[in-house]
Amino acid sequence: MEHSNQMDRYLGQILDGRYEIQEVIGRGGMAVVYRAYCHLLNRNVAIKILRDDIAADSEFRQRFKQEAQAVAKLSHANIVSVYDVSRTPGLDYIVMELIEGVTLKQYMKTKGRISCKESAHFAAQICKALVHAHGKGIIHRDIKPQNIMIGMDGRIKVGDFGIAYLESELEEQQSATLGSVHYISPEQARGLGPDARSDIYSLGVVLYEMLSGMLPFTGDSPDEIAAQHVNGTPTPLRTVCADVPEELEQIVMRAMEQDITRRYQTAAEMLADLDSYLAESAEAAHAAKEHAEEVVMPKAVAPVSRSGELAKESYVRRSRRANKVSLLTGFLLVLVFAIAVFVFLWSYWLKDLFSDPTKISIPNFVGSDVEGITSNSELNRIYNFSVSYSINSDAEAGIIIAQEPESGKSRTLDSGGIDITLTVSSGAQMVDVPNVVNLQYTEAYNTLLRSGFLVEYEFAVSDSVTADYVISTSPEAGDRIPAGATIYMTVSSGPENKEVQVPNVVGLSRAAAISKVEEVGLSLGNITYVESEMPEGAVIWQSITAYTTVEEHDKIYLQVSSGPAETAAPTQDEA
Repeated sequence: MEHSNQMDRYLGQILDGRYEIQEVIGRGGMAVVYRAYCHLLNRNVAIKILRDDIAADSEFRQRFKQEAQAVAKLSHANIVSVYDVSRTPGLDYIVMELIEGVTLKQYMKTKGRISCKESAHFAAQICKALVHAHGKGIIHRDIKPQNIMIGMDGRIKVGDFGIAYLESELEEQQSATLGSVHYISPEQARGLGPDARSDIYSLGVVLYEMLSGMLPFTGDSPDEIAAQHVNGTPTPLRTVCADVPEELEQIVMRAMEQDITRRYQTAAEMLADLDSYLAESAEAAHAAKEHAEEVVMPKAVAPVSRSGELAKESYVRRSRRANKVSLLTGFLLVLVFAIAVFVFLWSYWLKDLFSDPTKISIPNFVGSDVEGITSNSELNRIYNFSVSYSINSDAEAGIIIAQEPESGKSRTLDSGGIDITLTVSSGAQMVDVPNVVNLQYTEAYNTLLRSGFLVEYEFAVSDSVTADYVISTSPEAGDRIPAGATIYMTVSSGPENKEVQVPNVVGLSRAAAISKVEEVGLSLGNITYVESEMPEGAVIWQSITAYTTVEEHDKIYLQVSSGPAETAAPTQDEA
């Protein structure tokens, strides 16, 4: 009740001069979610505000902000967008896309089992979200139906990337009911660090639940359920639901492999199998529909005389004529059908058989060891292999990750053979994190960029490190991590944070705005370009309201006009 009273005080308030809090739409162990209206951009948004007792933990606040800022880089149709991250004294919140709809958990409670087609369609959309996030180096770590929204248009939106696990962590510390344990991966249950394949396991559990209407593992306590993820064996899906196709069951069970090396190694692999299943299901449904359409033969109708009866000879004569017409009509219909079938077969099959007997379908080499493929004498009689290498952290060195032409495509086999280009993983390029502690932060930033890393930095009060010099990095110096990973850098703001007044940069040029922001001591966040009637290159929005007082080095985000949307030239008819 105390938390409720604490958070209800925000109702009716306007945060940062733009977000008007309207109503509570959700509560969790970490934060309260509100519906709000953004007066600056005239749209409804969702705002997640940290609870007062949680915000009192400075370390947790920092983690919350870092995770939210990392997620703000994601932009995908199947991911709930993060618009803004704000941290003011005593108040931490993130501004997100407002989804009008229900959670997947609510949908399952209402509907029970979900059809195979709809379940696969939902899972494919979740996979697309994972492919995008994993490509940015962000792991969800808590995929479950409660974190998946179904919009009014039926589109899936995955929420709380990088943040949901913080709430689960708090619930675990507080001995609260850990709903996430039903979807936790075996490696997470063992206390090991999760990776992209952990999200795939959790998605497998979600898909199992959608198809069967039940969870693969249950128990009387979180520990009991977690132990089953590590050592138990889920009941095969087709044993529970015989109507689930074998191909779909294989997808679910591979995603839920306890051995992480036998699981799908990337979300893209799982998505490919789901897309293949959906395509084959659509083809099968279309074929079944065509097969069910039967030709209705016309029936002979015995004519009736005025007296109500036919003479015997007249009946026989007319009956024979009607039968002849029926037979002729039926013959013509069958002939038309046969011609149509022949044309179809000729176009898609017979033509190739007669005109190009050496056309073959390209096999799938992706996932195979390149040495085994290129050294196979039988394959070398048919294909001319060329190999290129690509750095890839998701596949071991020597594994084929792409091919051109793709599998399933037809090519003509002639005396010269068929050219195949194989792209092979050279493994992840591992790089040592350089030591930038005690360097001036701009020098440290450039050093890390030159070493191939992405960099995010935050300022923190320090009595021992000079202002503008690096206090620490995460990962630390000497750690060996994949090139392109993000390094989080903490920079000293001196023994105490100064307060600065936010300038008004709306209407200024991009260069002038950056100069003014840096002049007062604020940090510049992302700059995004938006179509606008304002002149191209002019700032049209700033994330912190002008003339408010904030801490020095707080990050400010800008939107810059890319000019008005281009108007399509009128067609000849319109002219």
